[in-house]
Amino acid sequence: MSEVPIAPAHALERARELAARPGRTLLGIAGPPGAGKSTLAARVADALGADAVVVPMDGFHLAQATLERLGRADRKGAPDTFDAAGFVALLHRLRASEETVWAPEYRRDLRHGVTGAIEVPATTPLVIVEGNYLLCDEAGFGPVRELLDETWFCEIDDDVRIERLIARHIATGKEPGFAREWVLGSDEANARLVATTRDRADRLVATD
Repeated sequence: MSEVPIAPAHALERARELAARPGRTLLGIAGPPGAGKSTLAARVADALGADAVVVPMDGFHLAQATLERLGRADRKGAPDTFDAAGFVALLHRLRASEETVWAPEYRRDLRHGVTGAIEVPATTPLVIVEGNYLLCDEAGFGPVRELLDETWFCEIDDDVRIERLIARHIATGKEPGFAREWVLGSDEANARLVATTRDRADRLVATD
């Protein structure tokens, strides 16, 4: 991996190359909370049209009621608050590309995933998988890296990332003081873990 991050425009050109390969390619976009993974994935998918579909890892969030029952609601977003085994099983199906696959999508308004929300036709050449823990070994995520053909890690200034996260939490209904406390506590604990996986990525991408 080069230590010099590439610009999003160069990342887009690389994605076009991946989509042009024979068969199906799974591209993973990883990075800490607020690093711009979803934005980058959407930009690539928009540019490639029918040749790409985004499948976010966040669709495998455990439901809010489940997290409360398990006593993990105060750590929502940590590795053990996802159905990692279900995510791995989906990646196996996506790699096979034998049939249309219906992937889940996380809904912030409902605070849990919605099954069957994202259609991935068997003919789609590039599947963009984005999420915090694609390069992690914790809580059942270990098999993920080997199921991805290429992985990118989003690089962004931490101050920008943190302020963006706070604004996101406020926009979804959290009181500003609580939003900042949550980001600097739970979210940053997750961000530190994700940062340790940076060197496992194939490429760094500068996001803003």
